[in-house]
This record gives sequence, structure tokens and C-alpha cells, in this order.
Amino acid sequence: MCTLFVLGMVFLSYPYWGDLQEVGQDLGTMCYKCKKYHLGLCYDVMSSCTLKHRQSCAAENFYILTRKGQSMYHYSRLSCMTNCEDINFLSYEKRIELICCKHSSYCNLPMGL
Repeated sequence: MCTLFVLGMVFLSYPYWGDLQEVGQDLGTMCYKCKKYHLGLCYDVMSSCTLKHRQSCAAENFYILTRKGQSMYHYSRLSCMTNCEDINFLSYEKRIELICCKHSSYCNLPMGL
């Protein structure tokens, strides 16, 4: 009877039994944060954010589509994003490329743009 009471206290004290290693891994990773980044310059205030649980560094690259269907780079938005997944959005006038990473700090800086 006493053993059941002790076990009950453990469950009350630690209600979350998820993957705690993943939470600890994300806590120290830093990302760039800028609303409008273009060709190496932030046209807003460049700051940083620290990843929280289930977040990744994100670079949203915005492109304008030409009449011939080619993509011309316009600017990027840098941030920390929850449940981020690499994806391309395509509409009639623009294309948005979302690139996510969390392998190292400040990995969301667009290279070659």
C-alpha cells in the first residue's frame, strides 16, 4: 500500500514522460531573426532568437515569378519557427521557399543570396 502511494507521487511530480533529450538539445541553439533580409543586409533590426521545444531556425525566401516563369529572388525572412518543414509554395505571381535547420546556431542565414 505504501509503495502504491509513492508511485502515485512520482506520477504527480513528473506528469510529462515525453522525449526530454529533444527538449535539451534545442535549448542552446540560436537563430537569426530579421523581417526583411536581402543580399547580406537586414533592412529591419537584426536580432536573434533561441529555439524552444519543437522549433527550428527558418529562412523564408521570397521570389517573384517573371512572365517566362523564372524565379527572381526578392528577399528573405529569418526567424525561429514551430513545427517547421522544408517546403515550396507556388502561386501565380510568387514563390516562397521555406528552409528549416537546427543542426547549429545561426544556420538560417541564406547562402548565395
